[in-house]
Amino acid sequence: MSFASVRSRWSDVWLATVARGVSSCGDFLAASALTLALQSAGAGGTAVSGLLIAATLPLVALAPLTGRLADRVDSRTLLVGAGLAQAAICLALAYARHPALVIGLVALLAAGLAVTQPVLSALVPAMVRPADLPRASALNQTAGTLGALAGPALAGLLVGGFGTRLPLLVDAASYLVLVAAGLLIRTRRGGARSAALTPGAGPTPGAEPATRGAGPTAAGWRLRRDRLLVAMVASLAGVIGAVGAINVIEVFFIRETLGSSTTVYGLVTGSWTLGVVLGAWALAPLARRLTDDGRLLGTGLLLLGGCCVAVLVSAAVPSAWLLVPVWLLGGVANGGDNVLNNVLMARRVPQVALGRAYAVFGAATQGASMVGFAAGGLLLELAEPRPLVAACGLAGTLAVGAFAVPVARAARAERVAAARRGGAVLRPDAELATSRAAR
Repeated sequence: MSFASVRSRWSDVWLATVARGVSSCGDFLAASALTLALQSAGAGGTAVSGLLIAATLPLVALAPLTGRLADRVDSRTLLVGAGLAQAAICLALAYARHPALVIGLVALLAAGLAVTQPVLSALVPAMVRPADLPRASALNQTAGTLGALAGPALAGLLVGGFGTRLPLLVDAASYLVLVAAGLLIRTRRGGARSAALTPGAGPTPGAEPATRGAGPTAAGWRLRRDRLLVAMVASLAGVIGAVGAINVIEVFFIRETLGSSTTVYGLVTGSWTLGVVLGAWALAPLARRLTDDGRLLGTGLLLLGGCCVAVLVSAAVPSAWLLVPVWLLGGVANGGDNVLNNVLMARRVPQVALGRAYAVFGAATQGASMVGFAAGGLLLELAEPRPLVAACGLAGTLAVGAFAVPVARAARAERVAAARRGGAVLRPDAELATSRAAR
């Protein structure tokens, strides 16, 4: 179990929360600004999908390296170094003009994100006790989604009034907040400092005993050996790959089919993100009550189905504003699924392998997103946006149905294995975590 050993350090949770929120806002601000600039300049779906692929490919290709970095290098060093590099890259991007240079800089920016994502994701469980993880996860999820909510809306306003340079400069400044958080967060993991003590405060929450993770279970941990986690990653990636073309199609659907302005586009796309925030908080108590990991996984799959149904229904709306309630509900399901996934990952992965686990998880989902991006660009050359939106929703719903059987089998196999062990689901460091929870 990958949790704090003494007490939850909420000051660190809040620092990580603010850092994620601000940097997420900057990321979505830049991505939306560049997407709107391409669409307004007359670029087609292929150009938009190419930009999105450039922003995603490093997250997939670098996952084996960045996951190990997150586990072996001091988290403070990684957050500060990557944040400074991203700020410099974004500053250069604000003044870049050649399309090839823009795409190259976007890819470099994503390479920094490939480092910071697993570092922050693995730090949160190290900051809190098991009972506090759903709340901490909801806080972290809320920060990311509020940033994603504000980013497109700000992009719509700033691009319409000032062009693309100002949003990119704001994005550069947002990475300095990440640097500041890296310096202020006291919880550390990775490298020799992961077990450091805070003067006068006792052991740092999340600091690992010198012998922890040295055993064969932690040292030899592989995600592919955990049937439930394999089912979770496979089902999520499969559904994202099926429905993911909507990320390319939506700008053409809202701007051209529904005839909306850049400002309306930003506000409407933000409704899904607002739903993610609401869903994270509404379903965090459910994550705490679902002690059976198989049921946790099955509930997440049902929520994925809700996301896909929302996309399918949105194809029938005659006005962009009618998308708001539909996408709000889809976002609620999305946010709940995110919290359940984070809790399941933190329950089943040993602390020393969390960075690698989150990197693998991110690579799988981002790789599936790339499939959707490429498909969206190609499909827009063949059909109108509205039927394509319907096709995305239908494909995602069918994918959820297809994964229902393997997910149920994985959950059943976990229960059978638990029964053979006397009814207790043993995980890495289970005895240690149980004694901590009792205290």
